[in-house]
Amino acid sequence: MCLIPEWNMFKFGIVVAIIGFIILLCIIPVYRSSHPKKEHKPVNWGIVLTWIVGFVGALIMGFGMSRVMVGEATTGDMIIGIITGVVGLVICVLNYPIYAYIKGNK
Repeated sequence: MCLIPEWNMFKFGIVVAIIGFIILLCIIPVYRSSHPKKEHKPVNWGIVLTWIVGFVGALIMGFGMSRVMVGEATTGDMIIGIITGVVGLVICVLNYPIYAYIKGNK
């Protein structure tokens, strides 16, 4: 929000980001006091892979959205953006079946 010059929201965006960061920092002591320390379990690599695939899919879909939402998008930008957005969406949708397959093989 603060990096798009056409919106003229630089100062407001910085203030909102700082407030969000402060709220995030305030959550840490509350979480620690309400959740006692637990034993460390082994890493569930299926969950880790699920997070990575979801993150990559969201980034690809975001790239496609940004190509479509360019100020004066050409037809090529629109086509590339829509195709990349759909590919990212498909990756996000296939995230759960990937996790279920990994979980079933253990």
